[in-house]
Amino acid sequence: MSRSLLCTLALLGLSTAVQATTKDDLHMFPAASADQQRWVIRLPEVADEHSRKVEILASKQLDVDCNKVRLAGNLDTADVQGWGYSYHTLHSLKGPLSTMMACPRDQQKHPAAVPIQGEGYWLRYNSRLPLVIYTPKDVQIQYRIWQPGAPVAAPQG
Repeated sequence: MSRSLLCTLALLGLSTAVQATTKDDLHMFPAASADQQRWVIRLPEVADEHSRKVEILASKQLDVDCNKVRLAGNLDTADVQGWGYSYHTLHSLKGPLSTMMACPRDQQKHPAAVPIQGEGYWLRYNSRLPLVIYTPKDVQIQYRIWQPGAPVAAPQG
């Protein structure tokens, strides 16, 4: 899906926090390793699911100053062998990447949720299967559901 088309999508809901799961009904998915956390998103059934997208918002708590800071890392997709289900893994982070401008002398560092950016954070909406995401233990996951807004119009002329 092109970036310009994604820009035309209207926001369906606000960010929703996702909780780590320990449910046993996910037995077909691999267990999280000792340094990972497994997150599960269960989407409600809606009409016209193929027109919606799920945006994954990953972040990590860091002490930051006045600069714009972010981390880099891709959300990779793999299949559960023998089941045909997919899951997503954030293997490693790079950074923090910062604008590195001089900050006022009197400004102290403060804790903030630093966004993780990269590829693979837009997922297909599917209420029949859970979205399963593995991250390092210190990463937080939230998500947004996007759907088309007003009809797209062609320019006249």
